[in-house]
Amino acid sequence: MAKQIYKTLGMAAGLTSALVFTGMSSQAFAMSPFQASYQFIYNGKNMGSATRTLSKSGNNWTYVFAAKAAAIASATETSHFTFHNGKIGSTSFSRTSKILVHNNTMSIKFNPSSRTISTKKDDKTYSFGWKDGALDELNAELQIREDLKSSGLKGSYYIADAKELEARKFVKHGTENIKTSYGTFNTIKVVMKHDKPGRETIFWLAPKLDYLPVKVTHVDKKASYGLLLTGYKGPTT
Repeated sequence: MAKQIYKTLGMAAGLTSALVFTGMSSQAFAMSPFQASYQFIYNGKNMGSATRTLSKSGNNWTYVFAAKAAAIASATETSHFTFHNGKIGSTSFSRTSKILVHNNTMSIKFNPSSRTISTKKDDKTYSFGWKDGALDELNAELQIREDLKSSGLKGSYYIADAKELEARKFVKHGTENIKTSYGTFNTIKVVMKHDKPGRETIFWLAPKLDYLPVKVTHVDKKASYGLLLTGYKGPTT
């Protein structure tokens, strides 16, 4: 059980960051710092908490997702990037995960001058080609939001993992009211498509909170996890 919780914490850190939606207009916000907190649910049981925090210093931005399941497991992801004319410039990304006394790490460095991306997962290193607009699992969400405020969504977004740049797509599935301990929100329901059978990831995004995800669920065969909003500090309509 502990091993599966560790895996889902890692998925939560990555999957909650890659969100898209289409077809709804709202007041446009400039990218602004915010902090959101969540209840972490594993197989229908409350197992811990998570936070997502965006901060800035000049034009250097930092986005952090951190989740913890009691004293069993934890995961943290950090993205560093710049932002200019509506476009994110990825700089670096890191992930640390812990289950009991075992630690796992991954880091990514974006090198646009040499058009390469260098990564390290635990003790293994990789390098592959860079593409214009290359993102990481966290700042992809922010780029998608900015695109929706201006020119609209791209057909796909290239997101770096340990070994490659992967093109990801998402599909809108209508709207739905979601009740949380922080309030009830009208949301846009977005489903991320998986190649593997038995997997499903759904996001519920609230335009009132600058399209913040207020709920996330992920099912992988018999295991499932969820995130549900408990608090928020940031721009609202």
